[in-house]
Amino acid sequence: MVGLCCSCNHRESHVRSEAVIDRRPNKIGAEKHRPLYHFTPKKNWVNDPNGLVYVDGEYHLFYQYHPFSSVWGPMHWGHAVSEDLIHWKELDIALYPDSLGYIYSGSAVYDSLNTSGLGTINNPPMIALFTYHDMEIFESGGEPYQYQGLAHSTDKGRTWEKYAHNPIIKNPGSKDFRDPKIFWFEKTKEWIALIASKDHVKFYSSPNLLDWTLKSEFGKDQGQHGTGVWECPDLFPLPVDKSGEIKWVLIQNINEEGPNGGSGTQYFIGDFDGCRFVNHNPKSTVLWLDYGKDNFAGNTWNNSTRRIFIGWMSNWQYAQQVPTETWKNGMTFPRELSLKKTAVGIRLVSSPIREIERLYTHKHLKYTHLKFGDTIQLDFPIKAIEIQGSVLGKPLGDFELKFVNDLGEELVIAYHKSEKEFSVDRTQSGITDFSEHFPVVQTASRISVSSTVTFKLLMDSNSTEAFFDGGEVVLSSLHYPTKPYTSIVLESKDSGIELKELWIRPLSVGDNTEISP
Repeated sequence: MVGLCCSCNHRESHVRSEAVIDRRPNKIGAEKHRPLYHFTPKKNWVNDPNGLVYVDGEYHLFYQYHPFSSVWGPMHWGHAVSEDLIHWKELDIALYPDSLGYIYSGSAVYDSLNTSGLGTINNPPMIALFTYHDMEIFESGGEPYQYQGLAHSTDKGRTWEKYAHNPIIKNPGSKDFRDPKIFWFEKTKEWIALIASKDHVKFYSSPNLLDWTLKSEFGKDQGQHGTGVWECPDLFPLPVDKSGEIKWVLIQNINEEGPNGGSGTQYFIGDFDGCRFVNHNPKSTVLWLDYGKDNFAGNTWNNSTRRIFIGWMSNWQYAQQVPTETWKNGMTFPRELSLKKTAVGIRLVSSPIREIERLYTHKHLKYTHLKFGDTIQLDFPIKAIEIQGSVLGKPLGDFELKFVNDLGEELVIAYHKSEKEFSVDRTQSGITDFSEHFPVVQTASRISVSSTVTFKLLMDSNSTEAFFDGGEVVLSSLHYPTKPYTSIVLESKDSGIELKELWIRPLSVGDNTEISP
């Protein structure tokens, strides 16, 4: 039921799950370009992360999934769980299409008070709210073809029962009406749902997850629009610099007109009172969570004491053409979000989750006071690796870190002082000819005014996530080298700058890892 008006805090506990199938490759690196520590399904197509929720010691990751093909098709909800956000185990498919349509993106919560009545106080349900996409109506040119459905689980997400009276939220007359994100708003003791509706987001509230009331709208004249539609919203509070000041962050993905073309994830900072979101920046201000081409449809985990984000690591410009066979696409590495006062105002910053340290080994390389012009020749392939460093200059000048192999392929990560921007150049990175949109130089303006640039690079078999200046600027990017990179070439046109320190940490991803220096 839906009306019109305007007028999560749950405990984490620790219980191990039953035995499940480990979907990692049998041999680390056995499949070319298969990520070693980023989530991918064992086979077939994956896109948006869905239903992110933490319950009884498990992080649940649901995702858009086509179980019968490595290209997009009838959407299901795939399902994986993890105790540490790094080692994932794939479970049975959670939600299947039915007579109401494909199962598009959505979210999940733990209804600990059993407000829905679909469980009990002693065994509260997990609730999923998702978009039904009626392909028959869509293909016939009719409207509307998207509306929201509900399902619940009382066995920790292993099996799901769809609500008998779906759709739970009917389409209000919008061509695009999808990707509900739900969370508990403690102040009003209500559930809140955000639903993307073409060029804006709609806010709904409910006391019981079953009866929903439209509260307000946001975004028609704010942020980035262009030719793309808004998708996969999220909303959450965060302290500013760990102070007592609280701001609300509204994430709103857009499937075109991203910062470097194609898909992208923008955000807004403001206040939310349970009814309306108020943006604190000028309407025309566009803020990007990630400037790379390969972070889209991202969302954060409900029911966790930390604000942890994960995105789909691909781009709709070429997602169906990437050069992998048994599977296509995967997820970014989870990152923790925080708010920071920067030189240009309060901004959302990202850091790889601290659990990555569990993959560290006693074997690492450390360099200090390196001169640009040096080449670091490694005797192991650069994959499943973390590289961290800082560049000091008085003043700061141009510099490049080139990751190269013996075929002459190179991935170039750089800073350009004249433009005051970072870049990731994958034009010569390896296999690039599957799409004209892939071999590009991705750029992002620097925020910090410090004379020192810090960086942390998470490199995997087919990707690099570059965190600059403590995560003020992030560039996430896929790459497909024919052979792994084995050298780092340091280059600069400016004297007076040095690589103050550089840490190279191979990550332990299994007993038979290939990467031990």
